Amino acid sequence: MPFGSPAPVIYILEPYGGSARTQNPNLPHIFFDDSGITRGDGVFETLLVTDGHVANLERHAERFVRSAKKLDLPTPDVEQWKAASRQAAEDWTAACRGERIDGRLGWSYTRGRAKTGIPTAWLTIQEATVMDRATRVRGLRVLSASRGYTMATGADAAPWRTEAAKTLDYAENMAALRWARANNADDVILTDPGTGRVLEAATASIIAVRRGGKLRTPKPVGGVLQGTGQLAIFEEAEKHGWNCRAKDFNVDYLQRSESVWLVSSVRRAVRVAQLNGKKLPAPANATELAEMFDRALEK
Repeated sequence: MPFGSPAPVIYILEPYGGSARTQNPNLPHIFFDDSGITRGDGVFETLLVTDGHVANLERHAERFVRSAKKLDLPTPDVEQWKAASRQAAEDWTAACRGERIDGRLGWSYTRGRAKTGIPTAWLTIQEATVMDRATRVRGLRVLSASRGYTMATGADAAPWRTEAAKTLDYAENMAALRWARANNADDVILTDPGTGRVLEAATASIIAVRRGGKLRTPKPVGGVLQGTGQLAIFEEAEKHGWNCRAKDFNVDYLQRSESVWLVSSVRRAVRVAQLNGKKLPAPANATELAEMFDRALEK
C-alpha cells in the first residue's frame, strides 16, 4: 500500500454510558495504577472490521456483558460500545483512502484505577497483522499440548473462577504461542491432562469437518470459552444442511477428520495444514468451506 498502514483509531468511553471521544494514538491514556495493567483485572473483545462493517457485533456485545458480569464489573452500556464501534469503523474506512484494509477492533474494559475504582473503557482499531493474512494462505502448523491442569465442573467448580469470561489475563495464552513458534509452529491445541480431551487453541476455537456433512467443536466446559466465530459458522452452516454440534473428542479424532480449522474473529477460519508434524491434506471442499466460513464471520 503506497501510503503505509493507517494510524490506529482510538475512542475513550465514559464507563457509565456517557460520551465517547477520540484519542491521539501518540499520547497515553491509561494511568499507572489501572487494574487492567497491574492485575489483568478486566475483560476484552476482538472484532473484525471489514469494508466499513463491524462483523458479528451482537454476539461480541452479548459475550462482553457476560464477561463483565462474571468479574463483577458494572454492566457496560453495550449500545454506547456499539455506536462508538460503528463510528470508529467509519473513521478507519476513511483513513484507508479507498483501500479495503481489514481492521482489528479491540474493546477493553477494566476495573480502573486503584484510587477511584471507576472502570476504564476504550476501543481501538488497527490493521490486521501480516501473520493473520499469511496463515490464511498456507494453512497452520499446529502442535497439541496439555493445558497442565484439569478444571472442576458442576458442583465441584470454584464459584470465583473466571474461565467463562474473556479476561485481559492472557499471559498464559501468549506463552503458549511463544512455545509454538519456538518449535516451528503457529499455534497450540490445548488438551485436558486427565482425559486427553481437546479444549481449544491458544487464541482460537476449533472446528473439525467430518464425513457426512458434519461440523464438530469441543464442548464449552472445563474452561473452554465458546467462540463467537464458531457460533456464527454453525448458524450459517446449518442453513446449508450441515449437521453441527459440540462433543468431546481427542487429538486422534482431529487427525482422522476431513479437515480441521482454527477460528478467530480477525484471522477468520484457517485450515490446519500440519498437526504434530503430520500433514493434513486439503480436502476437495476446502475452498467451499473457507467461503462459507468467511460469510459467517463477516456478517
